[in-house]
Amino acid sequence: MQYSKKYPWILVGLLWVVALLNYMDRQMLSTMKPAMQMDIAELQSATNFGYLMAIFLWIYGLMSPVSGLIADRFNRKWLIVYSLFVWSAVTFAMGYATTFNQIYWLRAIMGISEALYIPAGLSLIADFHSSKTRSLAIGIHMTGLYMGQALGGFGATVAAKFSWQATFHSFGMVGILYSAVLIIFLKNKEVSAAPTTTEGMPVTKRPPLFKGLATLFSNSAFWIILFYFAVASLPGWATKNWLPTLFAQNLNIPMSQAGPLSTITIAASSFVGVMFGGILSDRWVQRNIKGRVYTSAIGLALTIPSLLLLGFGHSLFNVIGAAVCFGLGFGMFDANNMPIVCQFVSARYRATAYGMMNMTGVFFGAFITDLLGKSSDAGNLGRDFAILSGIVIIALFIQVYFLHPKNNDFAEV
Repeated sequence: MQYSKKYPWILVGLLWVVALLNYMDRQMLSTMKPAMQMDIAELQSATNFGYLMAIFLWIYGLMSPVSGLIADRFNRKWLIVYSLFVWSAVTFAMGYATTFNQIYWLRAIMGISEALYIPAGLSLIADFHSSKTRSLAIGIHMTGLYMGQALGGFGATVAAKFSWQATFHSFGMVGILYSAVLIIFLKNKEVSAAPTTTEGMPVTKRPPLFKGLATLFSNSAFWIILFYFAVASLPGWATKNWLPTLFAQNLNIPMSQAGPLSTITIAASSFVGVMFGGILSDRWVQRNIKGRVYTSAIGLALTIPSLLLLGFGHSLFNVIGAAVCFGLGFGMFDANNMPIVCQFVSARYRATAYGMMNMTGVFFGAFITDLLGKSSDAGNLGRDFAILSGIVIIALFIQVYFLHPKNNDFAEV
């Protein structure tokens, strides 16, 4: 099938909206806790709320490698459509929940459906874009995730004006309707009898089901990527799930203000970070094969001082400044994960690789989400945020010292 030269960027635009809905639907629960706990008493406990956030992450993590295997073998378009429809229907149904258990199991189902999207979406973008535009394309896509995170921060504001039930109903219906739009406009990268990548390199037919996992686990570079991605996920998920609470505690403001303030700050700075990181990486890698690794490392380094300020800062200037620094750095890091994978992993196994990365990253995220719930109850949330900076230093060293790509695009003979 022939595609117009503009379609790779049209694809990014279509999936940008899916990415927005993906994070908005999962994120808004973290800011609607005060409104929901008036009707569901169990949510008054931060520990219980941590369990609620963590079940999503555990299920999401377990499903991620499965979704990667599926995305490498079947039509990615329909996988994305089904994923969006199901998690949007779950969001809609959460507006009818009346007990903690109902919310708990709906979050588990959401974890299954949302896990199917990221490996398929990022792999589809990587399929349509060459190494000259891949980081920028994925970076633009990532801004959808950050915008969804920011809009999710308004959950408490919308719930305060209307109701938390109406908020879930409205956002869920938007996703259900958009899944119909994707059916019409989203295209899959067709595989011909003698397929090639966007740069003309040969790609063989579908491999056996578990060959991708065996290939990845025999690749030492992939283990390094897996490790530093997982460690960086600790502060990443900590800010997604607990930054509104940290803002409210450190600045002594209500959650209806802390939610939008924290998520918009992170989202806006991350938007700049992924765009800058994508452009820098795409240009740098043309002159230096480690350009993507160095760009990612610079971003990771920026998160270290920001975690210290987030943990110990109590003025508006310190906390906002730290959040901006974190967003810039994590955006640069985020924009280059899949492009770096493409330097070490064959196109046939990219979705599987990112699925494995998602699993390990999310498991680390579930652990830190649960831990910070207990930390918040004990009054140590800020201190534990600061401790994460020391762990990131280790990941940064391993990334720069041990990761040595030899190609812009890995070609398996």
